[in-house]
Amino acid sequence: MFLFFLPSRFASSSPACLLVFPLRVGAMAWAVFVAAYSLAGGLFLLIWGQYVFFTYPEWYIYGGISLAIVAVCVIMLLALSNHSYIWSRVCFFLWPFLLVISAVRAGLMIYQLNRTKGNIEWECINGGQLWGASQEAGYNNSVSFPKGICSSGADQLYTAFVISLLVDFVCQFYMYFLTWRFTKRLEHYGALKYTAAGMYHV
Repeated sequence: MFLFFLPSRFASSSPACLLVFPLRVGAMAWAVFVAAYSLAGGLFLLIWGQYVFFTYPEWYIYGGISLAIVAVCVIMLLALSNHSYIWSRVCFFLWPFLLVISAVRAGLMIYQLNRTKGNIEWECINGGQLWGASQEAGYNNSVSFPKGICSSGADQLYTAFVISLLVDFVCQFYMYFLTWRFTKRLEHYGALKYTAAGMYHV
C-alpha cells in the first residue's frame, strides 16, 4: 500500500495528485496500519518491557507513547470517515509533537538497548528470567519472557528494534503528510461556491 504525492504547491490542484488510492481511502488504510502496529508494539512494551529495558518506568513511557499514536490514528480515522475538518486539524496539530517525541524515544531506546544487550543475553541464557537487579527492584509482573525472542539472540533483537523504530518514524511522518493533505483538500473544497451552473473557485 504505497501512496505517492507531488510537492506542496500541487496540494490542492488535483484531487488524485498521483495517489495510487484515493486520498481519503489511502489515508484511512494507512491510519489503520499505523494504529495496528503501534498497538502491538505498545502492548509488547507494557507487558514485557521490563525484560528489555531496565530503568523504571521507561518501558511504560515508551508503551504509552505508542498508545498515544494509536489514539491520534483512531481520531484521524474518524475524521476521515466523516470528512471532519476540525478533527483533522486537531490531528494535524498533534502530529508534529508526536514526531518529535517519537524521534527522542527512538534515540533513547536504541541507546538503552545497545547499552544493556548483555542483560538481555543473560535473561535468555537463564531461561527467560528477569534480570537480577530488576527482580530485586520488584519489576517482575509474573509474565515470562517470550522464548521466541531469545531464539534470535540479543544482537538480532537489537537490530530488529532499530529497524522497527526507523520504519515507525517514516510511517508516522507519512501519516502526518496525509493528514496535512486531507486538511488542504477540505480547505480547497470549502473555498468553492455553488451556482446554478455548478461551482466555481473564489
